[in-house]
Amino acid sequence: MEIGAYSHIGRVREINEDAYYISNGTLNLFVVADGMGGHNAGEVASKVAICSIKDFIEQHKNEFFDKEEQEVCEILRKATLEANHKIFEKSRNEIECQGMGTTLTVVLVLSKVYVAHVGDSRAYLVRKNNISQITQDHSLVAELLRNGSITENEAKNHPQRNMITRALGTEEEITIDVFTLDLQDDDVILLCTDGLSNLIEVEEIRDVLIGTNNMQKACEHLVELANERGGYDNITVVAIKNS
Repeated sequence: MEIGAYSHIGRVREINEDAYYISNGTLNLFVVADGMGGHNAGEVASKVAICSIKDFIEQHKNEFFDKEEQEVCEILRKATLEANHKIFEKSRNEIECQGMGTTLTVVLVLSKVYVAHVGDSRAYLVRKNNISQITQDHSLVAELLRNGSITENEAKNHPQRNMITRALGTEEEITIDVFTLDLQDDDVILLCTDGLSNLIEVEEIRDVLIGTNNMQKACEHLVELANERGGYDNITVVAIKNS
C-alpha cells in the first residue's frame, strides 16, 4: 500500500481548518476533516473529530479481525457518533466554540474498504483508468442536483454551493453514511476537502493519479493546481494506492 498526503492553507484563508490522519500499520485508517465556525473554532472541530475517531478505533482495534462486515460498520458508526458528541458538547459548553462543526470522511482498509462520511468532503475511487465519487455530498447544491432542480453546470457556480446540510457537531443527533466496497489491485482511493474538489475537475484528479507513480507527488501536484486556480479555501488530499 502506497500513501500520500498533503494539506495546505491555500492562498486566501488565514488559518488551516482542515485536518487529516493516517495510520498505516495494524489498522489502515485514513481520515479527512474540514472544520467550520468562527473564532478559529473550525480548526478545533476538525482536530477533535480526528482525535476522537483515532482514539475510538485504537481502543477497538482488536475487535475488527473477528467481526462480520455489518459489525465493523457499526463500530465505525459508533466512532463517528462519539466524535459528533464530543464536538457538540464542546460547542455547547465553550463560548468561543459555539456553532462549530466539521465534515468527516473516514476510510478503514481491512479485507474490505469501510467508509464513514458526513458533509461535503469527498472520497473517490480510481479503478482501471476510471474515477467515481464513492461518497455523497451532504450539501444543498448536491440535493438540488440529485432531484433534478439544477444542472451540473449550474451547480458549479451556484451562489449557495458551500452550504452543507449535514456536519459533525452541529446537532446532537446525526445521520452517518456508512458503507463498504471491495478493493482491487492498483485501486486508488482519494480523500479530499472541497478546497480541492471545487477547483479541480474529476477527470483532472483521475489523470494526475494515473499519470503519477508516486502518491505523495500526486497529492502535492493536485494541491498546487488548486492553488494556481485561486486557492480560495484550505486544501487537503490523502491518496491510498493498493499496490
